[in-house]
Amino acid sequence: ISCFGVGVDAVDLDAARQRGVIVTNTPDVLNECVADLAMGLTVATLRRISLGDRFVRAGNWLKGGLPLAQKVGGKTMGILGYGRIGKAIAKRAEAFGMRIVYHGRKPQVDVTHKYYAKLVDMARDCDVLMVICPGGAATQRIVNAEVLHALGPVGTLINVARGSVVDEQALVKALADGSLGAAGLDVFESEPQVPEALLAMDQVVLQPHLGSATHATRKAMGDLTVDNLRAHFAGKPVLTPVG
Repeated sequence: ISCFGVGVDAVDLDAARQRGVIVTNTPDVLNECVADLAMGLTVATLRRISLGDRFVRAGNWLKGGLPLAQKVGGKTMGILGYGRIGKAIAKRAEAFGMRIVYHGRKPQVDVTHKYYAKLVDMARDCDVLMVICPGGAATQRIVNAEVLHALGPVGTLINVARGSVVDEQALVKALADGSLGAAGLDVFESEPQVPEALLAMDQVVLQPHLGSATHATRKAMGDLTVDNLRAHFAGKPVLTPVG
């Protein structure tokens, strides 16, 4: 099974392993573009760039100015899932003057950023919660109502991972009642279906799952997907086996 993408949450890995089926994916080649979009969503959400675009197009600038937005530099970004893409996002966020903290299954020995053993504690202490962990049963709705409440009314959620990682109903409720400040979302629970309520919210920036969607990266992903198949059928080790 050669997956066109880094996520393998749609594959039953245990069943594949039991049957001797090799599973491959396309790691690394998409890190930079996903990180670019993640940082772009962060800036767009904090600085209300999409709202500003709509404001100008609607002719509302002629009637007055847009309310002030939030500064990016000086904010703390808490990264949920500090793997290869998480580290690429951190590099970009630090260039914008953001402070980085992270949460994962365990602390990483070669990382100097502060580690949080509990996601809710990190959410309470950060301004932007960046979600970039794998999907699957282990992370199903890990960003729940408690985490969103801890992030708070001036906090921002950015999700470039999987829609399954966030409790979408709790997210909509938190945004609607003001207990969460804003969100930038590239992924959704039942995409391409997006909750109707999100479409009307000015504090939300929406994208149609475009993390790796550039010409160069999609070509590199396609090449690696095919190269894994070619290696397998030539009797050679696959290039990027999963697990």
